[in-house]
Amino acid sequence: MSMDNKLTWMSSSLPLTSTSRASPVIMMAGSRFFPKSSTSSQTFTTQKGSGDPTRASVVHLLARAHSLPCSAASQAFMQLVQPTARFQLALDMLLPLLTSAADLAQRIPVSFILYSMYAPYPISLNPFKSVLYATFVKERELAIEISSEGGFSEREQLVWVLWKILKGDGNDIGPYSPSTLTKSPLPPELRASCLFLDEETFMENDPDHAVAKSTITAGEPKQFAEQGASKNLLPLLPPATETKITREADRENERIAQAMKLVLAARDRALTLTEQRTLTPLIPRLTSPTMITSVDLPPIVSYNPNLAYQLVVALLMALPNNLAQDISVYLDALTLLPPTLPSFDLLGRLLRDTSAIPDYSTGGKTTIADIVRSEVLGRFIHESIKWLDNAERDEHEGLVSDDRFAKGVQNLCRFYSSLLKLSIVDAASDADSTEMSHFTLRYSRFEEANALYCILASGMFGKMEFNGSKLNLI
Repeated sequence: MSMDNKLTWMSSSLPLTSTSRASPVIMMAGSRFFPKSSTSSQTFTTQKGSGDPTRASVVHLLARAHSLPCSAASQAFMQLVQPTARFQLALDMLLPLLTSAADLAQRIPVSFILYSMYAPYPISLNPFKSVLYATFVKERELAIEISSEGGFSEREQLVWVLWKILKGDGNDIGPYSPSTLTKSPLPPELRASCLFLDEETFMENDPDHAVAKSTITAGEPKQFAEQGASKNLLPLLPPATETKITREADRENERIAQAMKLVLAARDRALTLTEQRTLTPLIPRLTSPTMITSVDLPPIVSYNPNLAYQLVVALLMALPNNLAQDISVYLDALTLLPPTLPSFDLLGRLLRDTSAIPDYSTGGKTTIADIVRSEVLGRFIHESIKWLDNAERDEHEGLVSDDRFAKGVQNLCRFYSSLLKLSIVDAASDADSTEMSHFTLRYSRFEEANALYCILASGMFGKMEFNGSKLNLI
């Protein structure tokens, strides 16, 4: 079966090799990049006292890796540890973490680091493949046991991560942090009972497999050791609860996996027409339950505003329990878009969309246009003005040499003028127009800003009536 999940069913373009930025980041422990944790793992107590600065740095990295993208944690590890020392250090520090009952936020980056150390090569050549596989089998078995009793185990996310790695798709996990992965709900078809590996048919004959099993079962309760030593490592489910994947379902899973890969590709480039035709019919499946997070939206808007519009509409129509994040998080992402043409195109289309959606604050109905008008537009204008002020300062300081500031002012003024023509905003409303009036007056040297200021000023003056020698606001 070939199926990918939620955030990371996609081919990541992030490199797994080390970068020059990783090392300075590690040195800034306790900074805004590495907020100090209120608790520390007890797993590394003896290693901290060893006096080895490299091991201490790795301990420090792993204790804070929960908030870093997996690829960033891997890059930092490669920077911290010399190539000749990585294998031994992985044996001494990473494998015990992987096979222990440590927090998932540590076991997930450890799994990714073990994978990324040999990522340029096929997974079959990775010396840690057997332990990764044995861990997958054990965790899958335990997760299914809990599921068969009607519960849900957080091990499900680790099982999915290991499944992706062993399939050779570990790069898909790179852009996302362990905390994001552990909090992201899995669709039913990606629960542990549905995840299988082709390797299961021949790993029994792998000479390293027995070693891996003994590593996994060491220190485990007797029943797990006996299960791990049994010939059939896969749990036997009762016939009534056993999940069977039909050819049609597997084909559908393949289509969804391909769609998610296109979503990730849409963050880095404009999709071709053929790719858009492939992706568009599957958007409802990608948002119910959603496999899109707020961090995916800005780059998609930049390269593919039409796709971004379809995704946002689908997210706004999705049920709350199907969303990876609260709907307000997606709306917040829209308010922080830069004042560029793709952003204005997206906001303009949303503000004209009268499709009905549930209003969960009142229990009634509202429209996409209304919720974007009330929750997004005002702050988007405010943040756009701040963005342009910063762009002007950078231009004066010689930090940029392009015309982003001038183009931004012109495009923002044109965008706001179109909102006035469509009666989406009111020039006579102080709440709507005060901030833009100040902005256009400040930059009235631009033709578009000057023309818009005249419109806004006429709207403001239209609210006044002359009474003797005074001007009284109506």
